[in-house]
Amino acid sequence: MTEAAATEERPGIDPDLFVRETQDGEARLDLVVAGMHCAGCLRKVEGALKDLSGVSYARANLSTKRVAVRWDPAALRADAILRKLAATGFTAVPFDPKLLGTLDEREGRSLLRALGVAGFAAANVMLVSVSVWSGLVTDMDETTRSFFHWISALIALPAIAYAGQPFFRSALKALRAGTMNMDVPIALAVILATTMSLVQTIVNARHVYFDASVTLLFFLLIGRYLDVQARAKACSAAENLLGLRATAATLLAPDGAQRSIAVENLEPGMRVLVVAGARVPADGEVMSGTSEIDTSLVTGESLPETVRPGAPVFAGTLNLGAPLIITVTKRDDDSLLAEIVRLMESAEQGRARYVRIADRAARIYSPAVHLMAAATLTLWFALDAHWETALTHAIAVLIITCPCALGLAVPVVQVVATGRLTRQGVLVKAPDGLERLAQADTIVFDKTGTLTLGRPHLVNKDDLDRADLALGVALASSSRHPLAGALAAQGGALTRPVLKDVNEVPGMGLEARLGDGMVRLGNADFTGAPTSSSHAGSELWLKRGDAAPVCFRFEDTPRSDAKETVAALRARGFAIELLSGDREPAVRKLAEELGITEWRAGARPGAKIERLEELATEGRKVAMIGDGLNDAPALRAAHVSLSPADAADVSQTAADFIFQGALLAPIVEAVDVARKSRRLVFENFGLAIAYNAVAVPLAVAGFVTPLVAAIAMSSSSITVTLNSLRLNLGARR
Repeated sequence: MTEAAATEERPGIDPDLFVRETQDGEARLDLVVAGMHCAGCLRKVEGALKDLSGVSYARANLSTKRVAVRWDPAALRADAILRKLAATGFTAVPFDPKLLGTLDEREGRSLLRALGVAGFAAANVMLVSVSVWSGLVTDMDETTRSFFHWISALIALPAIAYAGQPFFRSALKALRAGTMNMDVPIALAVILATTMSLVQTIVNARHVYFDASVTLLFFLLIGRYLDVQARAKACSAAENLLGLRATAATLLAPDGAQRSIAVENLEPGMRVLVVAGARVPADGEVMSGTSEIDTSLVTGESLPETVRPGAPVFAGTLNLGAPLIITVTKRDDDSLLAEIVRLMESAEQGRARYVRIADRAARIYSPAVHLMAAATLTLWFALDAHWETALTHAIAVLIITCPCALGLAVPVVQVVATGRLTRQGVLVKAPDGLERLAQADTIVFDKTGTLTLGRPHLVNKDDLDRADLALGVALASSSRHPLAGALAAQGGALTRPVLKDVNEVPGMGLEARLGDGMVRLGNADFTGAPTSSSHAGSELWLKRGDAAPVCFRFEDTPRSDAKETVAALRARGFAIELLSGDREPAVRKLAEELGITEWRAGARPGAKIERLEELATEGRKVAMIGDGLNDAPALRAAHVSLSPADAADVSQTAADFIFQGALLAPIVEAVDVARKSRRLVFENFGLAIAYNAVAVPLAVAGFVTPLVAAIAMSSSSITVTLNSLRLNLGARR
């Protein structure tokens, strides 16, 4: 979708309506700039905005096409920012999540249609060209050759006019803004070769170059489409995380009356009712009630946490048990959920400055191509060559040096690598994820749901009396608590006693009548049992009459290949760390089992970010592997990130890779493929450089026609593609 089309989506919208005031009195505006395709575009956007008087901050995010701007409202208006971007060659509109999704979807569909047209035309024109090439060495007469040339023209001209639009528009905007990008030499070569071919067709010359133009577009559209599709998947995880926020709260008035209020209007000191099954609307303190809260957003642990009067609760966490009345302690913008969102947005924008190898090479490559073609044209004019001869040689230089192999060096490897990893159960989400994974030298694991399955299991079954186990199973069958579910699963062929008046006390446990007495199953306080601080896992206690309480001990289930995977990664040179929000005994036990010497327990989202920043300061490239909602900011902040397929949706959105199944082996496969992909990318760049070192002098010297140049250019692209396919050869490395 073009920027003009984007503007048409929202006619007459005043950007001042979207301006927000920051805490320090500055104005802030979030924009969508659909025309950003590479790191060069990103630098131009940021540079143009920073040149404006009054702008103190401008940061662009390439993956989401968002730009955040802060400025002094006394020195500048919002419409001046949009005009500055327009003068630079970019059209911006105020940010709207629905518009952003529409931009990505329409741009992808437009490129796919252009790719289909170019592919159809390339195949058919090439068939006609083969006939002409064969006729050059046989007895084909001029009339027949001219007929074939006109057929090629009828197929190629409309196809080039349609399929070349993404490059023509981009080149035109760059030239209007007084800049250059990779699309300028592409557009120039296609237009000149097509024009020359049309002239040659009219005069019934021996050679035309429609096949060169349309084939060039076909190859380049493949790379552009793959790039756009990859970026479209990299939507903002922070926006998805905001979906966990309650939209309204039930406010309790001093007289006991209840009314609904937007969470944005909650103020410290207000009292709100949180019913069972609802999300906590704001950070606060429990005033009355006892319940269990799903705190996985904060701790990443699957087991709920019991809260009583005086306990803190956080916005976005889920009330699983009984109703609670809480006193709000922080406004919506100051909540822990808002802080996690800010951490993620900050990490996203920091990573948006990552400059890919192809972008850096293209900054030098594009102007060099134009200078070389112009020098060739001038040289042949100086040698008294006919204008048609000089122009033909210049076109040959433009075609033979078109950055097709350079443009395919990264995308083709990505496609092959992504296909191989998909077959191994790994989904690649980030367009530059493979490159960053290959650079990683440190791996930081989360515990619950990553190194473990996040499912507790009973570990002392053999030590329990059969009657106690049967009674515990009978009680546990009446609850949906994760520990109760793990105990109830041990029922099997046990004969369960008949219980009456089963009642669940929120945050405590279950009680029921057995014969003439009462039995309880729950935590230590509920059953009068001593606490067991030495056990690494969780506990349920069974109390029957005057008998001593019986303990059911549970531990999380490690993934079956966790130890082997950690060893394999260490053998590949990685430093391994474990960062978990779980209790110290559980984290220490798992670390010892897996041979991980560096570990930290009780780590909340902020602490995980701090540790990753420490490692980054030490010059480490960190790969973060986690699954919980609390891991999402760390996944965004890390140099590269991976998440299991059964992770929270927000974590999957934040991660660069998603691996499927109950095993960790796909992580090793992803590392091996990423490292080999990096080698192949550099090999592809080497092949492209070697090709140009040989082909360019021949083209400048006039030994290469545009037709031969197109064949040579296509051959370089095929060579790069075949080299990339080596990624599928052999076993894992």
